[in-house]
Amino acid sequence: MRPSELDSIDWKILTVLQQDARVANVDLCEKVNLSPSPCLARVKALEKTGVINRYVALLDPGAVGLGVSVFVQVRLEKQVEAALNTFEGAVAVRPEVMECYLMTGTSDYLLRVVVADLPEFQRFVTDLTKIPGVGNIQSSFALKQVKYKTALPLPGLELSRRTQRSRK
Repeated sequence: MRPSELDSIDWKILTVLQQDARVANVDLCEKVNLSPSPCLARVKALEKTGVINRYVALLDPGAVGLGVSVFVQVRLEKQVEAALNTFEGAVAVRPEVMECYLMTGTSDYLLRVVVADLPEFQRFVTDLTKIPGVGNIQSSFALKQVKYKTALPLPGLELSRRTQRSRK
């Protein structure tokens, strides 16, 4: 489903679900001004088409003993497909790697890593150096989380209005 295929009700549903994925269908219906059956059908359609990817519980890292966040820049020796695939496969199975991005610029990859303490991070870095093709690792420790959000900045109603106007 493309963004142009979403209408204002879909955008409202997505906005509400990003704030509270456990909202009851009855409450969701009230918030988006729709009756229960069509509302549930829209949510199911958004799930089926992949607009809604999955539902999760967001945990407080500190409350579960994972108080150290580190941003790790990795540069490979060669940026060839085999090296990229090897690195991506190795980090994909590491539970402490929360995010991994292939980057432009001075580093090939940027990782966000969450661990309990410095010795655990040291073990992680030691393992990282054993991945074939890794040339350089640079780490930056997060001192304080200034902003963290999971809800995407949806274009919402304005995009929906523009789309409807262009269809006329």
